[in-house]
Amino acid sequence: MIHDIPLERRTLHGHYSRELEPILSIDAGESIAFACPNAGWELDPGERFEPYDEELDAGHALIGPIEVRGAKAGQTLVVHVDEVRPGSWGVTYGHDVKVDWLLDVDVAVDERGARIRLAPFLGVMGMPPDEPGRHSTAPPRRSGGNIDCKELVAGTTLYLPISVDGALFSAGDGHGAQADGEASGTAIECPVERAQLTLELSDLELRSPIARTPDSWIAFGFDEDLDLAAEEAMATILDLMERERGLDRGYALALASLAVDLRVTQIVNGAKGVHAVLRDDAIG
Repeated sequence: MIHDIPLERRTLHGHYSRELEPILSIDAGESIAFACPNAGWELDPGERFEPYDEELDAGHALIGPIEVRGAKAGQTLVVHVDEVRPGSWGVTYGHDVKVDWLLDVDVAVDERGARIRLAPFLGVMGMPPDEPGRHSTAPPRRSGGNIDCKELVAGTTLYLPISVDGALFSAGDGHGAQADGEASGTAIECPVERAQLTLELSDLELRSPIARTPDSWIAFGFDEDLDLAAEEAMATILDLMERERGLDRGYALALASLAVDLRVTQIVNGAKGVHAVLRDDAIG
């Protein structure tokens, strides 16, 4: 079953909180489909979605929260990315430079004629921490959020540790394209014309989020210290190698030194991100 969520003030929020009331309750295995403004709450260039609260909506424009019936803290939320269709325009910033993009099918073109191949994904997919009060949408957390990983395109699956009963999942922050690192702090920030996600539950125990692409496993680490983020990503990919391949940890570490690529997801969200990538064909 697919739940089409209307784009309206009731379905949008700009912060994380376990106190936010869910806009929709679904069963595990069901899908949600939605449109969304860009990270700056714009549906059209320079026109912010209204009404807008300067304090409550200071973060990304997110659709949600979505309650998954039966979800319990300690479980894992499985997010299948079925579709991400960007809008027709986007923007990127670099210091005092603003770059406007026109998005057309599979390429973005700016006013100077630069062309970037589109690879759209949602920068934010996650749940609130199990702490009272309001929390920024900017940093990624163990329960997801502003991960900003360019690998999470349609056809991938993201696994997130659930921190609160019901999950209270939210998503948004359309990116038309982005490189590893997100050096300027922005991707091609674009509205989402349509995204579809299927949400399932698992009892898989995770140290930090992981993802499955058509040809690889990915493990994430987040911390203000990039070295610690890398350590967390490596610890999680070693967990995965032990579980998926039946390897003892020392041997897994030796093989990881040869077969696992460490990449900087982003360096601009407060908590920096590193992802460890193990391709299916890396170990025979």
